[in-house]
Amino acid sequence: MWGRTSIIGGILAASTLAACNTVPKIPPSVADVPPPATEGGWRSTATEQDKGRVRNWYSSWEAALADARAKGFGAQIDREGILLHPTAALPNPHLPAGDYKCRTIKVGAKSGGTLGYIAYGWFRCRVAAEQGISSLVKLTGSQRPVGLIFPDNLTRQVFLGTLELGDEKMAVNYGSDRMRDMAGLVERIGDNRWRLVLPAPAYESLVDVIELVPES
Repeated sequence: MWGRTSIIGGILAASTLAACNTVPKIPPSVADVPPPATEGGWRSTATEQDKGRVRNWYSSWEAALADARAKGFGAQIDREGILLHPTAALPNPHLPAGDYKCRTIKVGAKSGGTLGYIAYGWFRCRVAAEQGISSLVKLTGSQRPVGLIFPDNLTRQVFLGTLELGDEKMAVNYGSDRMRDMAGLVERIGDNRWRLVLPAPAYESLVDVIELVPES
C-alpha cells in the first residue's frame, strides 16, 4: 500500500508499456484525437482496463444517463445542468493546486438493487504539485479516490488512481487490484469549476461525477 505522500511513485511504477488508443468518434471533436504517445504519459502508465474506461467514456455516459432517467431521476439530472452534460468540457482543463470542496454524484446502476442516481453532500479534496504533474486526493468520506492527473488534450486531463475505503490510511498500489483501480477525465465546466468523470467504476454505478470548486 502507498501513503498519500508516495502517490506518484506508486502510479508511475505501475506500468511502462506504451500504447496509443483511439478515443470515441461520437461526439466528433478535434479534442478527442489523442496526441502522440510520449514517455511518462498516462497511456504508458494506465492498465488495459483503465485505457478502456477512458476510450469508452462517452458510451458510459450514455448508458448511465439512460438508466437514471428510466428509473425516474430525469428531474435531478436536469437540475444539475452542465455538471451532468457529457460534452460540457471547456478549454484549459488544468486543475490548479489547492484545497477544494468536492461532491460525488453516482449515475446509473450496475445492478437492479442499486439506485439509478445518488447525490452526496460536500466533502474535501486536495490538488498538489507532484514532479511536473498533479495529485488529486479526496480527503474525507467513505470512498476516497487517490491518484495523479496527467495532461491529455485541449479539454481534458486524465486521472489514474485507486480507491481508498472506510478508515483506511493508505491506498493500494495502482495496478495491483483491478477493483480499486480508477481512471477518469478531469474537465473544466465553468469559471473555477471542474469535474472528475469516472466512467465504469468497479462498484455500484455506471458513471461517478465528482464536482470540484475551490474552498473559499
